[in-house]
Amino acid sequence: MRAIGIILAGGNNHRMKELSQKRAIAAMPIAGSYRSIDFALSNMTNSRIQRVAVFTQYNARSLNEHLSSSKWWDFGRKQGGLSVFTPTVTSENSSWYRGTADAIYQNLDFLKESHEPYVVIASGDCVYKMDYNKVLEYHIAKKADITVVCKDMPAGVNVDRYGILKMNEESRIEEFEEKPIVAKSNTISCGIYVVRRRQLIELIEKCAEEGQYDFVKDILIRYKNMKRIYGYKMQDYWKNIATVEDYFHANMDFLKPDIRNYFFRQYPDIYSKVDDLPPAKYNVGAKIKNSLISSGSIINGVVEDSVIFRDVFVGNNCTIKNSIILNDVYIGDNTYIENCIVESHDTIRANSYHKGEGDIKIVIEKNDRFVI
Repeated sequence: MRAIGIILAGGNNHRMKELSQKRAIAAMPIAGSYRSIDFALSNMTNSRIQRVAVFTQYNARSLNEHLSSSKWWDFGRKQGGLSVFTPTVTSENSSWYRGTADAIYQNLDFLKESHEPYVVIASGDCVYKMDYNKVLEYHIAKKADITVVCKDMPAGVNVDRYGILKMNEESRIEEFEEKPIVAKSNTISCGIYVVRRRQLIELIEKCAEEGQYDFVKDILIRYKNMKRIYGYKMQDYWKNIATVEDYFHANMDFLKPDIRNYFFRQYPDIYSKVDDLPPAKYNVGAKIKNSLISSGSIINGVVEDSVIFRDVFVGNNCTIKNSIILNDVYIGDNTYIENCIVESHDTIRANSYHKGEGDIKIVIEKNDRFVI
Protein backbone atom coordinates (compact mmCIF):
# COMPACT_ATOMS: atom_id res chain seq x y z
CA MET A 1 0.00 0.00 0.00
CA ARG A 2 1.24 3.48 -0.82
CA ALA A 3 0.81 4.76 2.73
CA ILE A 4 2.41 4.77 6.15
CA GLY A 5 0.39 4.41 9.33
CA ILE A 6 0.13 6.46 12.53
CA ILE A 7 -1.76 5.16 15.57
CA LEU A 8 -2.56 7.75 18.23
CA ALA A 9 -2.47 5.90 21.57
CA GLY A 10 -1.22 8.43 24.09
CA GLY A 11 -4.37 10.05 25.47
CA ASN A 12 -5.95 9.81 28.90
CA ASN A 13 -9.68 9.52 29.49
CA HIS A 14 -11.32 10.23 32.84
CA ARG A 15 -14.60 8.69 31.66
CA MET A 16 -12.94 5.28 32.08
CA LYS A 17 -12.67 6.02 35.83
CA GLU A 18 -10.44 3.60 37.76
CA LEU A 19 -9.80 1.44 34.69
CA SER A 20 -7.45 4.03 33.21
CA GLN A 21 -5.47 4.65 36.38
CA LYS A 22 -2.83 2.04 35.59
CA ARG A 23 -3.00 1.60 31.81
CA ALA A 24 -3.53 3.51 28.60
CA ILE A 25 -6.95 3.23 26.96
CA ALA A 26 -5.29 1.60 23.94
CA ALA A 27 -4.06 -1.17 26.27
CA MET A 28 -7.54 -2.02 27.61
CA PRO A 29 -8.24 -5.78 27.37
CA ILE A 30 -10.91 -6.76 24.84
CA ALA A 31 -12.75 -10.03 24.11
CA GLY A 32 -10.79 -12.21 26.51
CA SER A 33 -7.42 -12.28 24.74
CA TYR A 34 -6.89 -8.97 22.94
CA ARG A 35 -5.98 -5.34 23.59
CA SER A 36 -7.76 -2.36 22.07
CA ILE A 37 -4.75 -1.39 19.95
CA ASP A 38 -4.67 -4.85 18.34
CA PHE A 39 -7.57 -3.89 16.09
CA ALA A 40 -5.87 -0.82 14.59
CA LEU A 41 -2.55 -2.69 14.24
CA SER A 42 -4.27 -5.66 12.58
CA ASN A 43 -6.08 -3.34 10.18
CA MET A 44 -2.75 -1.75 9.26
CA THR A 45 -1.01 -5.04 8.48
CA ASN A 46 -4.07 -6.48 6.73
CA SER A 47 -4.13 -3.37 4.53
CA ARG A 48 -0.48 -4.09 3.65
CA ILE A 49 0.83 -0.95 5.32
CA GLN A 50 4.45 -1.84 5.97
CA ARG A 51 5.56 1.03 8.20
CA VAL A 52 3.57 2.07 11.27
CA ALA A 53 4.28 4.46 14.16
CA VAL A 54 2.47 4.26 17.50
CA PHE A 55 2.50 7.41 19.64
CA THR A 56 2.21 6.56 23.34
CA GLN A 57 2.30 8.78 26.41
CA TYR A 58 -0.12 8.29 29.32
CA ASN A 59 0.47 5.18 31.48
CA ALA A 60 2.40 3.64 28.62
CA ARG A 61 4.25 0.85 30.49
CA SER A 62 1.83 -2.01 29.79
CA LEU A 63 1.16 -0.73 26.27
CA ASN A 64 4.87 -0.52 25.45
CA GLU A 65 5.33 -4.01 26.90
CA HIS A 66 2.54 -5.30 24.68
CA LEU A 67 4.24 -3.74 21.65
CA SER A 68 7.72 -4.95 22.60
CA SER A 69 7.74 -7.51 19.79
CA SER A 70 6.26 -6.48 16.45
CA LYS A 71 6.19 -10.00 15.01
CA TRP A 72 2.65 -10.69 16.23
CA TRP A 73 1.27 -8.20 13.70
CA ASP A 74 3.81 -9.17 11.00
CA PHE A 75 5.85 -5.99 11.43
CA GLY A 76 9.10 -7.82 12.23
CA ARG A 77 10.83 -6.92 8.99
CA LYS A 78 14.09 -5.38 7.75
CA GLN A 79 12.40 -2.53 5.94
CA GLY A 80 9.55 -0.65 7.54
CA GLY A 81 8.12 -2.31 10.61
CA LEU A 82 6.64 -0.96 13.84
CA SER A 83 8.02 2.06 15.71
CA VAL A 84 6.89 3.24 19.15
CA PHE A 85 7.39 6.91 19.99
CA THR A 86 7.07 8.43 23.45
CA PRO A 87 7.66 12.11 24.38
CA THR A 88 11.38 12.81 24.50
CA VAL A 89 13.30 15.71 26.01
CA THR A 90 15.50 17.33 23.35
CA SER A 91 17.49 20.53 23.01
CA GLU A 92 14.49 22.06 21.21
CA ASN A 93 11.59 20.65 23.22
CA SER A 94 10.88 19.43 26.75
CA SER A 95 7.06 19.18 26.62
CA TRP A 96 4.77 16.20 26.73
CA TYR A 97 2.40 15.80 23.80
CA ARG A 98 -0.02 18.70 24.17
CA GLY A 99 -2.48 17.29 21.66
CA THR A 100 -2.76 15.00 18.66
CA ALA A 101 -1.25 17.51 16.22
CA ASP A 102 1.61 18.19 18.64
CA ALA A 103 2.28 14.44 18.96
CA ILE A 104 2.72 14.26 15.19
CA TYR A 105 4.85 17.43 15.18
CA GLN A 106 7.23 16.11 17.83
CA ASN A 107 7.79 13.04 15.63
CA LEU A 108 7.72 14.83 12.29
CA ASP A 109 10.96 13.16 11.19
CA PHE A 110 8.98 9.93 10.86
CA LEU A 111 6.94 11.59 8.10
CA LYS A 112 9.85 13.42 6.50
CA GLU A 113 12.01 10.30 6.28
CA SER A 114 9.24 8.24 4.66
CA HIS A 115 8.68 7.94 0.93
CA GLU A 116 5.06 6.79 0.72
CA PRO A 117 2.76 9.53 -0.63
CA TYR A 118 -0.10 9.01 1.85
CA VAL A 119 -0.64 8.68 5.60
CA VAL A 120 -3.37 6.73 7.40
CA ILE A 121 -4.03 8.08 10.90
CA ALA A 122 -6.07 5.95 13.32
CA SER A 123 -6.98 5.93 16.99
CA GLY A 124 -5.89 3.09 19.25
CA ASP A 125 -9.09 2.92 21.32
CA CYS A 126 -11.62 1.59 18.79
CA VAL A 127 -12.85 -1.94 18.00
CA TYR A 128 -13.44 -2.52 14.28
CA LYS A 129 -12.17 -4.15 11.08
CA MET A 130 -11.38 -2.06 8.01
CA ASP A 131 -9.44 -2.24 4.75
CA TYR A 132 -7.72 1.13 4.57
CA ASN A 133 -7.06 0.53 0.85
CA LYS A 134 -10.73 1.19 0.13
CA VAL A 135 -10.54 4.50 1.97
CA LEU A 136 -7.39 5.44 0.05
CA GLU A 137 -9.02 4.58 -3.28
CA TYR A 138 -12.00 6.74 -2.32
CA HIS A 139 -9.62 9.54 -1.23
CA ILE A 140 -7.84 9.50 -4.60
CA ALA A 141 -11.07 9.27 -6.61
CA LYS A 142 -12.50 12.32 -4.82
CA LYS A 143 -9.20 14.23 -5.20
CA ALA A 144 -9.57 14.99 -1.51
CA ASP A 145 -7.09 16.80 0.69
CA ILE A 146 -8.27 14.86 3.76
CA THR A 147 -10.72 11.96 4.06
CA VAL A 148 -12.50 11.33 7.35
CA VAL A 149 -13.99 7.89 8.05
CA CYS A 150 -17.44 8.42 9.58
CA LYS A 151 -20.44 6.38 10.65
CA ASP A 152 -24.18 6.95 11.03
CA MET A 153 -25.11 6.10 14.61
CA PRO A 154 -28.53 4.59 15.44
CA ALA A 155 -31.28 6.86 16.70
CA GLY A 156 -31.24 7.29 20.46
CA VAL A 157 -27.47 6.86 20.84
CA ASN A 158 -25.80 9.73 22.70
CA VAL A 159 -23.30 11.19 20.22
CA ASP A 160 -22.32 14.41 22.03
CA ARG A 161 -18.86 13.07 22.95
CA TYR A 162 -17.89 12.50 19.30
CA GLY A 163 -16.98 14.78 16.44
CA ILE A 164 -20.23 15.44 14.56
CA LEU A 165 -20.19 16.20 10.84
CA LYS A 166 -22.52 16.99 7.99
CA MET A 167 -21.84 16.27 4.32
CA ASN A 168 -23.36 17.46 1.04
CA GLU A 169 -24.55 15.21 -1.78
CA GLU A 170 -20.97 14.66 -2.94
CA SER A 171 -19.90 13.59 0.58
CA ARG A 172 -17.83 16.74 1.09
CA ILE A 173 -17.85 17.79 4.74
CA GLU A 174 -19.60 21.15 5.20
CA GLU A 175 -19.95 21.18 8.99
CA PHE A 176 -17.72 19.65 11.64
CA GLU A 177 -18.22 20.19 15.36
CA GLU A 178 -16.22 18.51 18.12
CA LYS A 179 -18.21 17.27 21.13
CA PRO A 180 -21.21 19.60 20.66
CA ILE A 181 -23.64 20.36 23.47
CA VAL A 182 -26.51 19.66 21.06
CA ALA A 183 -25.72 17.40 18.11
CA LYS A 184 -27.16 18.50 14.75
CA SER A 185 -26.47 15.14 13.11
CA ASN A 186 -26.04 11.48 13.97
CA THR A 187 -23.00 11.10 11.69
CA ILE A 188 -19.84 10.86 13.77
CA SER A 189 -16.14 10.83 13.01
CA CYS A 190 -14.50 7.46 13.68
CA GLY A 191 -11.07 8.99 14.28
CA ILE A 192 -9.59 7.54 11.07
CA TYR A 193 -8.09 9.87 8.47
CA VAL A 194 -6.28 9.65 5.13
CA VAL A 195 -4.14 12.58 4.01
CA ARG A 196 -1.28 13.19 1.59
CA ARG A 197 2.02 13.01 3.47
CA ARG A 198 3.49 16.28 2.22
CA GLN A 199 0.30 18.16 2.95
CA LEU A 200 0.13 16.72 6.45
CA ILE A 201 3.67 17.93 7.10
CA GLU A 202 2.72 21.45 5.95
CA LEU A 203 -0.44 21.55 8.08
CA ILE A 204 1.31 20.23 11.18
CA GLU A 205 4.20 22.70 10.82
CA LYS A 206 1.74 25.56 10.44
CA CYS A 207 -0.10 24.45 13.59
CA ALA A 208 3.18 24.40 15.52
CA GLU A 209 4.11 27.89 14.32
CA GLU A 210 0.76 29.23 15.56
CA GLY A 211 0.81 27.35 18.87
CA GLN A 212 -2.05 25.03 17.91
CA TYR A 213 -1.97 21.42 19.11
CA ASP A 214 -5.16 19.53 18.20
CA PHE A 215 -5.62 17.73 14.88
CA VAL A 216 -9.42 17.90 14.86
CA LYS A 217 -9.99 21.45 16.10
CA ASP A 218 -6.95 23.09 14.54
CA ILE A 219 -6.86 21.28 11.20
CA LEU A 220 -10.13 19.53 10.31
CA ILE A 221 -12.53 22.13 11.69
CA ARG A 222 -10.36 25.13 10.90
CA TYR A 223 -9.71 24.16 7.28
CA LYS A 224 -13.07 22.57 6.41
CA ASN A 225 -13.98 25.42 4.04
CA MET A 226 -10.47 25.84 2.62
CA LYS A 227 -9.47 22.22 1.99
CA ARG A 228 -11.32 19.47 0.19
CA ILE A 229 -12.31 17.33 3.19
CA TYR A 230 -14.55 14.36 2.41
CA GLY A 231 -16.33 11.76 4.50
CA TYR A 232 -16.14 8.00 3.90
CA LYS A 233 -19.06 6.19 5.52
CA MET A 234 -18.32 2.99 7.36
CA GLN A 235 -21.09 0.38 7.41
CA ASP A 236 -19.62 -2.42 9.54
CA TYR A 237 -19.18 -2.82 13.30
CA TRP A 238 -17.35 0.01 15.06
CA LYS A 239 -17.18 0.77 18.76
CA ASN A 240 -15.20 3.36 20.70
CA ILE A 241 -14.32 2.34 24.28
CA ALA A 242 -13.95 5.81 25.78
CA THR A 243 -16.41 5.24 28.65
CA VAL A 244 -16.92 2.45 31.18
CA GLU A 245 -20.34 1.69 29.67
CA ASP A 246 -19.01 1.51 26.10
CA TYR A 247 -16.09 -0.66 27.21
CA PHE A 248 -18.47 -3.02 29.00
CA HIS A 249 -20.84 -3.27 26.04
CA ALA A 250 -17.99 -3.72 23.54
CA ASN A 251 -16.86 -6.81 25.45
CA MET A 252 -20.41 -8.08 25.85
CA ASP A 253 -20.92 -7.76 22.09
CA PHE A 254 -18.45 -10.62 21.65
CA LEU A 255 -20.94 -12.93 23.36
CA LYS A 256 -23.11 -12.55 20.24
CA PRO A 257 -22.37 -15.30 17.69
CA ASP A 258 -22.49 -12.95 14.69
CA ILE A 259 -19.96 -10.54 16.24
CA ARG A 260 -17.61 -13.38 17.21
CA ASN A 261 -17.89 -14.85 13.73
CA TYR A 262 -17.20 -11.47 12.09
CA PHE A 263 -14.03 -10.78 14.09
CA PHE A 264 -12.58 -14.24 14.65
CA ARG A 265 -13.73 -16.47 11.78
CA GLN A 266 -13.97 -14.12 8.81
CA TYR A 267 -10.90 -12.96 6.93
CA PRO A 268 -8.96 -10.81 7.63
CA ASP A 269 -7.91 -11.89 11.12
CA ILE A 270 -7.26 -9.88 14.26
CA TYR A 271 -3.82 -10.51 15.77
CA SER A 272 -2.42 -10.10 19.27
CA LYS A 273 0.57 -10.95 21.42
CA VAL A 274 0.36 -14.65 22.30
CA ASP A 275 0.84 -15.95 25.85
CA ASP A 276 1.80 -19.60 26.22
CA LEU A 277 -0.94 -20.66 28.63
CA PRO A 278 -2.81 -23.95 28.96
CA PRO A 279 -6.43 -24.12 27.81
CA ALA A 280 -9.18 -23.16 30.23
CA LYS A 281 -10.04 -25.87 32.76
CA TYR A 282 -13.58 -26.62 33.94
CA ASN A 283 -13.66 -28.61 37.16
CA VAL A 284 -16.50 -30.88 38.28
CA GLY A 285 -19.57 -28.79 39.07
CA ALA A 286 -18.64 -25.84 36.85
CA LYS A 287 -21.54 -24.46 34.80
CA ILE A 288 -20.88 -22.13 31.88
CA LYS A 289 -23.56 -20.36 29.86
CA ASN A 290 -23.02 -17.91 26.99
CA SER A 291 -19.57 -16.80 28.15
CA LEU A 292 -16.02 -16.35 26.85
CA ILE A 293 -13.43 -18.17 28.96
CA SER A 294 -9.78 -17.44 28.10
CA SER A 295 -6.71 -19.63 28.35
CA GLY A 296 -5.10 -20.25 31.72
CA SER A 297 -8.38 -19.90 33.62
CA ILE A 298 -9.77 -22.45 36.09
CA ILE A 299 -13.51 -22.45 36.67
CA ASN A 300 -15.26 -24.14 39.59
CA GLY A 301 -18.49 -22.15 39.93
CA VAL A 302 -21.26 -20.76 37.72
CA VAL A 303 -20.45 -18.28 34.92
CA GLU A 304 -23.27 -16.74 32.87
CA ASP A 305 -23.18 -14.06 30.16
CA SER A 306 -19.66 -13.00 31.13
CA VAL A 307 -16.18 -12.49 29.68
CA ILE A 308 -13.38 -14.14 31.66
CA PHE A 309 -9.87 -13.07 30.67
CA ARG A 310 -6.61 -15.00 31.05
CA ASP A 311 -5.35 -16.64 34.23
CA VAL A 312 -8.55 -16.25 36.24
CA PHE A 313 -9.42 -18.61 39.10
CA VAL A 314 -13.09 -18.93 40.05
CA GLY A 315 -13.59 -20.72 43.38
CA ASN A 316 -16.23 -23.20 44.54
CA ASN A 317 -19.88 -22.13 44.78
CA CYS A 318 -19.15 -18.82 43.02
CA THR A 319 -21.67 -17.13 40.74
CA ILE A 320 -20.60 -14.64 38.06
CA LYS A 321 -23.31 -13.01 35.93
CA ASN A 322 -23.13 -10.33 33.24
CA SER A 323 -19.61 -9.34 34.28
CA ILE A 324 -16.08 -8.86 32.97
CA ILE A 325 -13.21 -10.41 34.92
CA LEU A 326 -9.86 -9.05 33.73
CA ASN A 327 -6.52 -10.87 33.69
CA ASP A 328 -5.01 -12.72 36.65
CA VAL A 329 -7.89 -12.46 39.12
CA TYR A 330 -8.40 -14.87 42.04
CA ILE A 331 -12.02 -15.18 43.17
CA GLY A 332 -12.49 -16.89 46.53
CA ASP A 333 -15.21 -19.43 47.33
CA ASN A 334 -18.88 -18.47 47.75
CA THR A 335 -18.47 -15.14 45.94
CA TYR A 336 -21.29 -13.46 43.98
CA ILE A 337 -20.47 -10.98 41.19
CA GLU A 338 -23.05 -9.37 38.89
CA ASN A 339 -22.95 -6.35 36.54
CA CYS A 340 -19.31 -5.69 37.44
CA ILE A 341 -15.87 -5.20 35.93
CA VAL A 342 -13.20 -6.77 38.17
CA GLU A 343 -9.80 -5.13 37.73
CA SER A 344 -6.81 -7.27 36.78
CA HIS A 345 -4.45 -8.82 39.37
CA ASP A 346 -7.18 -8.60 42.02
CA THR A 347 -7.85 -11.06 44.81
CA ILE A 348 -11.51 -11.26 45.81
CA ARG A 349 -11.85 -12.76 49.27
CA ALA A 350 -14.19 -15.67 49.92
CA ASN A 351 -17.85 -14.85 50.69
CA SER A 352 -17.67 -11.48 48.90
CA TYR A 353 -20.71 -9.88 47.25
CA HIS A 354 -20.48 -7.35 44.42
CA LYS A 355 -23.41 -6.21 42.29
CA GLY A 356 -23.76 -3.18 40.06
CA GLU A 357 -27.08 -1.45 40.63
CA GLY A 358 -27.95 0.60 37.56
CA ASP A 359 -24.38 1.52 36.60
CA ILE A 360 -21.56 -0.94 35.98
CA LYS A 361 -19.59 -1.43 39.19
CA ILE A 362 -15.78 -1.46 39.01
CA VAL A 363 -14.37 -3.84 41.61
CA ILE A 364 -10.85 -3.19 42.89
CA GLU A 365 -9.77 -5.21 45.92
CA LYS A 366 -6.18 -4.66 47.00
CA ASN A 367 -5.97 -7.90 48.98
CA ASP A 368 -2.89 -10.08 49.25
CA ARG A 369 -3.06 -13.28 47.21
CA PHE A 370 -3.78 -16.08 49.65
CA VAL A 371 -5.87 -19.25 49.92
CA ILE A 372 -7.80 -20.29 53.02
